[in-house]
Amino acid sequence: MAGSGEKLIADNRRARHDYHLLERFEAGLVLTGSEVKSLRQGQASLTRAFVEIRDGEAWLIGAHIAPYEQASLGSHDPDRDRKLLLHSHQLASLGGELREKGLTMVATRLYFKAGRAKVELALARGKAGRDKREDIARRDAQREIERALKGAREGQR
Repeated sequence: MAGSGEKLIADNRRARHDYHLLERFEAGLVLTGSEVKSLRQGQASLTRAFVEIRDGEAWLIGAHIAPYEQASLGSHDPDRDRKLLLHSHQLASLGGELREKGLTMVATRLYFKAGRAKVELALARGKAGRDKREDIARRDAQREIERALKGAREGQR
């Protein structure tokens, strides 16, 4: 996922657990100077972050960027809504899909790419409790298989 020139700031692992991620997009963020400095220190959380489209603009809601300690005059509001930078054709198609199909858009990763803060968004459908249990069971079974194979390999030595 993280290609060359990318520095990961925050990863939303919870989104992979709670949603079926269908399609991914990259968007820029409109930030203040103290927010960028705080991100460079890795002080951000995306656990509750989602996207809402208002008046033809996309907004990141629920992302937390901690206040920058060395900021002089008043720091930023850590939980404010942040405008996302997307192409107009992306906004039009996303807006339609979010309204019609009952999907949601969640933030999955926050990173720097070529010195600019970017957020990876995913079009998502909520998982039922049964789906989450199946994922956990599948992951546990895979872990057991790997342990058994590792034990067999070590026994051959």
